[in-house]
Amino acid sequence: MTREESDMIDHRRLGRELDLFVSDPLAGAGLPIWLPAGAAARHAVEEYVRDLERRAGYQHVYSPPLGKRELFALSGHLGYFADDMFPPLRLSADDEFVLRPALCPHHALVYRARGRSYRELPLRIAELGGMYRAERSGVLGGLSRVRAISLNDAHNFCALDQVGEEVREILRLIREAHAALGVRPAGFRLSLRGPGEKYVGDDAQWARAEELLRAALDGVDFTEAPGEAAFYGPKIDIQIVDAAGRESTLSTVQLDFDKPERFDLSYTDASGARRRPVMVHRSLVGSMERLFAYLIEVHQGAFPPWYAPVQLVLLPVDAGQAGAAAELARRAVAAGLRAEVDAGGSLGARIRDAAHRRVPYVGVVGAREAADGSVSLRLRDGRGLAPMPVADALGLVGAVVAARSTGLLPAAA
Repeated sequence: MTREESDMIDHRRLGRELDLFVSDPLAGAGLPIWLPAGAAARHAVEEYVRDLERRAGYQHVYSPPLGKRELFALSGHLGYFADDMFPPLRLSADDEFVLRPALCPHHALVYRARGRSYRELPLRIAELGGMYRAERSGVLGGLSRVRAISLNDAHNFCALDQVGEEVREILRLIREAHAALGVRPAGFRLSLRGPGEKYVGDDAQWARAEELLRAALDGVDFTEAPGEAAFYGPKIDIQIVDAAGRESTLSTVQLDFDKPERFDLSYTDASGARRRPVMVHRSLVGSMERLFAYLIEVHQGAFPPWYAPVQLVLLPVDAGQAGAAAELARRAVAAGLRAEVDAGGSLGARIRDAAHRRVPYVGVVGAREAADGSVSLRLRDGRGLAPMPVADALGLVGAVVAARSTGLLPAAA
C-alpha cells in the first residue's frame, strides 16, 4: 500500500469525515470525544461483547476509575508503573487518590469481598471500565493512543489445574469476537521477561506461567517476544496491523501469580484447606479506542451492518411519500434497528450522501411503493433489490443484524 493510500484510510481522517469522534484542544490531547455516530457503533459493540461474556459465564461489575494511593502501592503499580500514571490527587496529608492505570486491583477487591470456595472457580469477573495513562503528548494520535482508555477487561480467578483450559477457552472467545467484528489478526505473540527489566515474582512462578501459556498455544503459530511481558507475568498478545503498517496489540491473555499473593486472595479447597488462586487477566477486544481505530481503517468506515451507526436510511422520492417513509422508519426503530429518514434535496444527492456515510441499506419509497406498502432496498455495495413488502425488508435487514454477519444479505440469500 502506498503512503497516499494509507493516508486515505487513516482512522483520523475517516473519523472526521464520518462524524465518529472529535479531538478538541480544549478537552485535551489524548481525550477524544465520541460523537453520536461513533457512540452508536461503540454501544452496539459493547452490548455484543457483554452478551458474549455473559453467555460464557462472566459476571459483570462496576468499579470506580480511581482509588486510594495505598491500593496501587499494594498492587505494585506505583512501584513498577509510576512513570505511566498521573500524579496523585491529594485531598489531605493522609488522603491521596490515584487515577487507575489498570482495573485488576479493583477486581482483586471484588474477589476478596467475601470468602470463596473451590466450587466457585473459575470465577470470571468482567468490566468495561475506564483507566488512565499519562502518555506524553508526542505519542498521542486519534483513537490509537489516548490518555483515557475504556478497556474490555476481565480477571478470571482459578485453581492452577484449571489455567490451561481457561486460557484455551479465552482464545476461543477472542476468535469468535474477532470474526463478528471483522478483525484480521496479524499474529500471536508470547511475551516473556527480558534482561534488565523490573519484574515481580520468582523464577519458578515465571517458568510455570510460561509453561502453561505455551501449552495453551499448542497448534497455534506464534512468535516469542522477550522483554514484552507484563511486570507481573508472561502473556499471549494477539497483534494487529494498521493501514500504515504499524503493529500493535489488540487482545491479550496474561497469567499472574503475584496479585493473589499481594492481596492475600484465597479459596477453600475440597479438603477445607486454604489455597491461593491464579489470576488470569484477559481482554477479548482490547480498549474501545484502539479497537475502533483499527475497525475504522480495516472497514474503511463501512462497518458491518450490526454495528453501523445508521443501518437503514429511508428516502421518499418526493414529499408525497414522506409519511410512508416516516412510518417505515418508525417500524424499523420499533424492530430494534437504527433507522432515519432523509427527505431533503434531490433523490440522487441523498443516495450519494448515504453512500458517503457508508449506510448499509437505503430504502427508496416512491409513489408505487407507498401505495402498496413496499420499499426498494439498495445495498451499500451498489446492488439493488426488487421492491418487497415492508415487513420482508425489515426482516431481511433484521436477520443480517441479528446474525452479526459481515455481509449485507442473509446467509441463505
